[in-house]
Amino acid sequence: MEYEDKAGRPSRPPSPKQNVRKNLDFEPLSTTALILEDRPANLPAKPAEEAQKHRQQYEEMVLQAKKRELKEAQRRRKQLEERCKVEESIGNAVLTWNNEILPNWETMWCSKKVRDLWWQGIPPSVRGKVWSLAIGNELNITHELFDICLARAKERWRSLSTGGSEVENEDAGFSAADREASLELIKLDISRTFPNLCIFQQGGPYHDMLHSILGAYTCYRPDVGYVQGMSFIAAVLILNLDTADAFIAFSNLLNKPCQMAFFRVDHGLMLTYFAAFEVFFEENLPKLFAHFKKNNLTADIYLIDWIFTLYSKSLPLDLACRIWDVFCRDGEEFLFRTALGILKLFEDILTRMDFIHSAQFLTRLPEDLPADEVFAAISTVQMQSRNKKWAQVLSALQKDSREMEKGSPSLRH
Repeated sequence: MEYEDKAGRPSRPPSPKQNVRKNLDFEPLSTTALILEDRPANLPAKPAEEAQKHRQQYEEMVLQAKKRELKEAQRRRKQLEERCKVEESIGNAVLTWNNEILPNWETMWCSKKVRDLWWQGIPPSVRGKVWSLAIGNELNITHELFDICLARAKERWRSLSTGGSEVENEDAGFSAADREASLELIKLDISRTFPNLCIFQQGGPYHDMLHSILGAYTCYRPDVGYVQGMSFIAAVLILNLDTADAFIAFSNLLNKPCQMAFFRVDHGLMLTYFAAFEVFFEENLPKLFAHFKKNNLTADIYLIDWIFTLYSKSLPLDLACRIWDVFCRDGEEFLFRTALGILKLFEDILTRMDFIHSAQFLTRLPEDLPADEVFAAISTVQMQSRNKKWAQVLSALQKDSREMEKGSPSLRH
């Protein structure tokens, strides 16, 4: 029009079709709408049939676009409704935990109502408190003891950084090289702990807290020292508890029989745990068990990492915390039940894989595992074999192992 004004030619009035397009309530953002445009003046006009056909095509596109928009709006509305339901459910659960369960912990924690609520996941705002109560404090660790251990750890760090050779009495038998190696390993592992969160990296808000707990533990239990995997357990506790309370829970958690067997690398006891796991593996998933046997895929290949970090490294953090919830309720048995649930969830995939691909898959699980699907799979796992529960099977295997060691001295080596 501007060109025509300059050329002294009258501009053409807008076509009726252009007016129609301007009055449409909804129009897809697409250049396909150009099919309604009239052809340039130097070209023949569209035949009536072609114009009608184009108009029908355009109206069909508008209709499909409206349908897609409506479907997307319904999806967003459904998501919002579900999120509101989840938030309302969490809010109600928080009230129940704070007002009914926690004040009456000793009498209520083992009731069916609480156990059912527990299975659904503990609300984050009360999770730390519930974990502390469920883990307990059999070691009778106080905040003052934590401060003492932390002070000793800081003194040791200063001594090592300045090249000092002072050895504390409780460190007799542990060389300066061992202590320095442990310190360096802690530094390395802290930076590798949940790297995507960045909160445990150097300069992050939880870096010093994590360093303090791990350092204090090496002073509290020099016979155990620091072992890779501990940093993930301590980090999860820090996210839910204050530093001193996290240290108390951490120390008591690592003192449990299963964790102590793994972190002290008690090979005999670790093998017994693996043997017990395989009893229930064969019971629940005979086809996959036979497939793994055929491919020589042993339980230690994938279980060690899962048990060492209590799934916090292998699973999404929110899912790992739900695993921790029930682990605090049911103890070590649930760690192995969870493993069977994961295997069951991916049974069809794993039975088609060879040794290498199965090992790679299980040591690097999908990052988008839905919690509901995992727990649905776990719920179908039966932790009973020939009328024997987990503890009974484990105890029988431990007894057999001890008797074999007594009968065959060569097995001790």
